[in-house]
Amino acid sequence: MAESTDPTTLPYVPLEPYNNGSIPTGGDSLLYDLNVFYDSGDIAWMLTSTALVLLMIPGVGFFYSGLARRKSALSLLWLSVMATAVISFQWFFWGYSLTFSHKAGKFIGALDNFGLRNTLAQPSVGSPRIPDLLFAVYQGMFAAITVALAVGAVAERGRMLPCIIYMFVWSTVVYDPIACWTWNPQGWVFKKGGLDFAGGTPVHISSGCAALAYSYMLGKRRGHGTQELNYRPHNVTHIVIGTVFLWVGWFGFNAGSALSANLRAVMAAVVTNLAACVGGITWCLVDYRLERKWSTVGFCSGVIAGLVAITPGSGYVPAWAAVVYGVFGGIACNYATKLKYFLRCDDALDIFAVHAVGGFVGNICTGFFAANYIAHLDGFTVIEGGWLNHHWEQLGIQLADSLTGGAYSFLGTCLILGCLDGLGKFMPIFKLRATEEEEILGIDDVEIGEFAYDYVELTREVRIGDGDDEMSGRHDMEGPHEKNHDSVDSSGHFMA
Repeated sequence: MAESTDPTTLPYVPLEPYNNGSIPTGGDSLLYDLNVFYDSGDIAWMLTSTALVLLMIPGVGFFYSGLARRKSALSLLWLSVMATAVISFQWFFWGYSLTFSHKAGKFIGALDNFGLRNTLAQPSVGSPRIPDLLFAVYQGMFAAITVALAVGAVAERGRMLPCIIYMFVWSTVVYDPIACWTWNPQGWVFKKGGLDFAGGTPVHISSGCAALAYSYMLGKRRGHGTQELNYRPHNVTHIVIGTVFLWVGWFGFNAGSALSANLRAVMAAVVTNLAACVGGITWCLVDYRLERKWSTVGFCSGVIAGLVAITPGSGYVPAWAAVVYGVFGGIACNYATKLKYFLRCDDALDIFAVHAVGGFVGNICTGFFAANYIAHLDGFTVIEGGWLNHHWEQLGIQLADSLTGGAYSFLGTCLILGCLDGLGKFMPIFKLRATEEEEILGIDDVEIGEFAYDYVELTREVRIGDGDDEMSGRHDMEGPHEKNHDSVDSSGHFMA
């Protein structure tokens, strides 16, 4: 005898509809079980996604550290994990409220959730499937990784304290408004129908343009454009480790942005992995055409490019479209690494090329390939779609969102850093850039006093023991291991 398919006979307890709309916290936990409004599977998936996005942040650190020179490797790891600490506090303090307040305007939120006040069990502005508090901790990881991506621009010549201050101010003045107008239902891009599933503009375009501005404000590294600064990435193993952390964590980044455990999250996971794979292959093929080498750094760069490109469209496009994202993202970001020579900017880690250009490619592709039936896989999201659904206006909306976010981030970063450096003229502690002598010694030595590798300390001790003073020993640390006669930049590309 066949089992009944009548929903009323199935062995589960249905969720209770949320009915405490007048209570900012969602209810009194001493009187009511506030868990009855939410599915435990959704909560479990979102907590897992939060941890996965957190894993991405040291991944950024390892990736950047491997690309840099040995004497500045630890500083980039330090900045990545410090970004987590600074932005987690900023997010608690007022960042969440400025971004996802229930009383937000078109550009910025209110302060009704200051210090996470009244942030508990009320359904979030992101999705009625999860409560405010869970949405807050998940989105806090997005804010942290965005800053971690941007501050890689200080590589090898930026000082730490001004960068920490910049983290807090930039997240407040730049990231929070862009995220608000993109993802808060009251934001102007959201109201216009902009499609950005997981951060094409708030995360990638904003961080890439901020890194470009930071690079301009700091100036070029000592020896830039000469044989003195031609070097290979100092630790390709770190680059691979960072790529793996990012690749794994990106499942929480994109699939988690469905904000519940559903088929839309599954599709987001599928396209995320596929775009990463195609991006890595594409970058390798483009490089092999010129260099006849199967570069590990190139493959890792292509994987990141594919992941960046698919981010805004991951909850909107069918699986086959991920191949297009991977190919376009890999090619565009590969060629964009040459832009820094045209722009006369020392973007040491090619952050603008991979994140800003990759995010722009992803946003535009979403205007073409977004499909209404993919968005509705979560059971309730309704969109007009992109060109696949003959919604021709979507491309214009995506373009406006991308250019507005990028310009605001670039100009905002210049203003923040200009104020800091101006203050540094009166109080040197706020000066953005290390001195030439400090740059020669290495940021790890000058700013941290520790090193990524123990044998660097051993080298110092040996030189001091040979009768050299400590300072001259440090000057000689660069040695033959730092220099390489191959003319390549930090991404493994032969320099023009």
